[in-house]
Amino acid sequence: MSVSIEEQFGAASLAASRSTTKPKTPPEDEGQLTVDVYQTEDEIVIKSTIAGVTPDDMDIGITPEMITIKGTRKPDELVAPEDYYYQELYWGPFSRSIIVPEDIDVEKASASMKNGILTLRLPKLAKSRIKKVKILS
Repeated sequence: MSVSIEEQFGAASLAASRSTTKPKTPPEDEGQLTVDVYQTEDEIVIKSTIAGVTPDDMDIGITPEMITIKGTRKPDELVAPEDYYYQELYWGPFSRSIIVPEDIDVEKASASMKNGILTLRLPKLAKSRIKKVKILS
């Protein structure tokens, strides 16, 4: 025996599911980037989707232990809030700090962007350049 959706949930429920009322969500102060972080033999690689952001609207800070990516995603056109059916894209400032699992050579780090993907290449610090300190008693 087959039962239609209208019979299961009622026609009113089906109509409500097509409502264009947008869900109320509190505005975020700052967006957070999603990242992939992986290693090769010689470097740590960080990738993040940063579509719609120009290099001039980003700032990347690098220390031997941490990477911080900051920027602002600006809308390409102004739309009145009441004219949206859905508004799920994040517009505004974003940031992400990532603690790297081992020291990197800050001077040789590089960044590139292709098709909305930011790629940071962070060469691992050569083990021979790490100074060992003897503990005196």
